[in-house]
Amino acid sequence: MFDAPVETWYLWVGLAVASAAAVGLAATLPRAPPPDAAGAAETVDSVAASDRPTTGVHPLSADAARVGTYRIWLRDDGATGHATFAFGPVTPVRRDTALWDVLRGTPPERAFGTAADFRRAAADARDRTPVWRSRDRLTVRRVAWEGVDVTLVG
Repeated sequence: MFDAPVETWYLWVGLAVASAAAVGLAATLPRAPPPDAAGAAETVDSVAASDRPTTGVHPLSADAARVGTYRIWLRDDGATGHATFAFGPVTPVRRDTALWDVLRGTPPERAFGTAADFRRAAADARDRTPVWRSRDRLTVRRVAWEGVDVTLVG
């Protein structure tokens, strides 16, 4: 007939290999869904689409955020979520700049000498490569001054 112990041995080896593969796959899966970048992008879009100067704030539940001119990325525990802005380009703003002051409420005419300086600072900010920064909220402000119309995000 057939030899039962040999067939049982192959069955146990196959089961052990399949179990190890399943554990390995489970270990590589993210533990939580990626952060909600779409919600942050909706806040940016609602401010950018406004027909008048306005400000919006979106709380972030992510370890870090990266803002580009057309896109936002959120990262938390190794998972990354991203979304594209429907209304762009936006102007990513770094701390310790005059644009940061404008984002926080300073009128652009007080932060910059001329509208040309404001336009140049916004263009320079849009040309930078986005970097990851720790953030607990996203602030968005649409500003118009002497023909310069920008959506600041920081």
